[in-house]
Amino acid sequence: MTLDHFREIGIAEPTFWQELATSTVASACAAVLTIACSFLAAYGLARSRFRGERLLTQSFLVLASLPAMAYVIPLSDLMRRAHLVDTFAGIVLTEAAVTAPLAVYVLHGALRQLSPEWEEAAFLDGAGLFRLLWQVVLPLTVPSVVATAIVMFVLDWNLLLVPLVLTSGEIKTIPVAMMDFFTFERELDWPTAAAALLVSLVPLAILAGVFHRVLERFSLDSRRTS
Repeated sequence: MTLDHFREIGIAEPTFWQELATSTVASACAAVLTIACSFLAAYGLARSRFRGERLLTQSFLVLASLPAMAYVIPLSDLMRRAHLVDTFAGIVLTEAAVTAPLAVYVLHGALRQLSPEWEEAAFLDGAGLFRLLWQVVLPLTVPSVVATAIVMFVLDWNLLLVPLVLTSGEIKTIPVAMMDFFTFERELDWPTAAAALLVSLVPLAILAGVFHRVLERFSLDSRRTS
């Protein structure tokens, strides 16, 4: 594999770079949407006390463990009725819906370990719910939230069956685009396919670097405050 094979990516798959950008933005939007909704749901679940709370929490893990075939048909039917098939919004919403149960389960565990004394003190100072979440709870759970967001991004990035069913070729994500390198309609060019695969890993590598910097900065801030 040489640099020429990286130049040939656009020739073998003319829309590859557009699909790379689409997949990156869609996965990022889906991860942000997942974290925003799951954080609120996990906080409400973590601070609630009712019979069956543990069973409800475990049900999110069960939903996250379901195979893609269990929900891809209902999701595709829902998106078709909402006229969101072959749309960017449809991909973002379905990716967020698929990964949300796991995010709720993970964030619930992190929020349960958080002492409620900080929240009680903020309430006494007159803080509202959203101010409490934004200025008190979120800063205390930054590592867990960032780690969960990165996991959600990777899961969204690697989804194949859901975008494959919900798109007909007008809009593609990277896993669907990579399938075009392995079709029987043309001769398989392994070096070019390998180059495309390496390029598709660049956003994940950048995200890993950002995650490392965030954790490093958080640990330094923790040492200074202590």
